[in-house]
Amino acid sequence: MNLNRLIARENWSNIYSKRDLAVLGTRKLAMAVLCLVVFCALPSTTLAQIPVYEVTPVESTIKFGVDSSIPIKGTFDKWTATIKFSSQDVRSAVLDIEIQADSVNTGSGLKNNKLKGKDFFDVKDSPIITFKSTKVVQTGPNTFDLEGDFTIRGVTKTEKLTLTSTGKGSTSGSIDGTMAFDRKDYGMNKGIPFIKVANRVEVNVSLKWKWIGGPPLVFQQ
Repeated sequence: MNLNRLIARENWSNIYSKRDLAVLGTRKLAMAVLCLVVFCALPSTTLAQIPVYEVTPVESTIKFGVDSSIPIKGTFDKWTATIKFSSQDVRSAVLDIEIQADSVNTGSGLKNNKLKGKDFFDVKDSPIITFKSTKVVQTGPNTFDLEGDFTIRGVTKTEKLTLTSTGKGSTSGSIDGTMAFDRKDYGMNKGIPFIKVANRVEVNVSLKWKWIGGPPLVFQQ
């Protein structure tokens, strides 16, 4: 009789333990699902607090020019640009530009081929020209200095892009600016036969943008 009671107690204990484990497992699963839902909700909440802008390439241009006895000016036909913010402060902006070097277009096949060669852009070994801003300084109500890493021919140096912004407070506008660099700093030491070429190269950007969403940007007074 005592043996039967003992067996019954053990069976009941096993059943009770299994029920406890099942309940505990269900609770853990519910907590995991809840954490996942909260985690997934956080990015959208964060994004809602960040201004989002988009560059419209069709209306934008990237040009360059260098003083020479025969004018050398042109555009790049293939490139991408993004403007991203980590807060509402306009100084949190990061401008990222990637240019396909072989898309250079001066209107002259002879000049294009010379610029694509090893003495200048060296497009075969260095197909991409990039600029990524690392610091934004607001110098006036609508003017900015962007310091950034400029890479051409595989050489990276810090350069400054001076910008003027239009469209403040609206849903579209533009940023127009200039960056000048010494071509010899990037290994472009050669010249062009019968043409006197200056060392200073000027890059002009005109990027049209439109507001996608998020709160308005906050500018310094």
